[in-house]
Amino acid sequence: MNKKIAITTGDFNGIGPEIITKALNKLMLPKNRVVIIGSKKLFNNLKKDYEFVEIPYNDSMLSTGNETAEAGEFSFQCLIKACEMAKNVEVKAIVTAPVSKNAMHLAGHDFAGQTEVLEKVLANPNKDEKAEMLFVSKDFRILLLTRHLPLKDVKITKELLIEKIQRINRILMDNFWIDKPKIALCSLNPHAGENGILGREEIEEFYPAIEILRQKNIDVSEPKPSDTLFAKAAKAYTKGEKQPYDVYCACYHDQGLIPIKVLAMDNTVNMTAGLSIIRTSPAHGTAYDIAGKGIADENSMICAIEQALKI
Repeated sequence: MNKKIAITTGDFNGIGPEIITKALNKLMLPKNRVVIIGSKKLFNNLKKDYEFVEIPYNDSMLSTGNETAEAGEFSFQCLIKACEMAKNVEVKAIVTAPVSKNAMHLAGHDFAGQTEVLEKVLANPNKDEKAEMLFVSKDFRILLLTRHLPLKDVKITKELLIEKIQRINRILMDNFWIDKPKIALCSLNPHAGENGILGREEIEEFYPAIEILRQKNIDVSEPKPSDTLFAKAAKAYTKGEKQPYDVYCACYHDQGLIPIKVLAMDNTVNMTAGLSIIRTSPAHGTAYDIAGKGIADENSMICAIEQALKI
């Protein structure tokens, strides 16, 4: 299989080119392991002459620190090109620098994020492929059961739980080589609903799903209050001890991302799993406020590149 990974430039008005340059200069990977999708004009300080796949760009398009349609179109085309290369088995994984959802919207691309673009372009419906958003720092892993939704629209059903937990169980076995994954399930309501006093979703949706999943020999917990669940996860993480669970399934975006970003913002990788190819990305955004200042932290990008090479 091709050993090369594709790295997309992301939004050129943000910190993408800077963190890619810093990460590659630290890692000093063999030139035949990396192809950068973007424009060589944005990478003047690379220590190695890595391969580039050029996406149309000229210096007049640059507006450092600002959301623009030009940057949105560029970042979208970088991602589409990476998907094409993945389909043609020219690369084994994709690493994406941060993009601005609003900039892509300004360019006319109505997606909630890069995960949704990858799913639309790469998912094979005949193989039940769907993109899952997984955040990873060492053995601390968070799966988002729902992604970029307003909180009022978050709905956790028995069917969704069965689908997502079966998929993450398979991903952990196939991509992380865990023979019998141990899966923690966050409750939707405070105190797991307090037997229906604070909400009935745990009773009506969670427990019926858990019963079916356990019949399929999947080791999934009962719904647990996320505050105590993540308090124990944080204690293990800070002590360098093994996590009690192989993955924590969070019901909505902030429930899962607050704990892992508080603990490990600079070392967390955003993974798109469940497709025929793995995509990794830093866990942070475009950081327009520090773009062009040379002070961006490249550690999350280093972790993303290393994770892509490892997978």
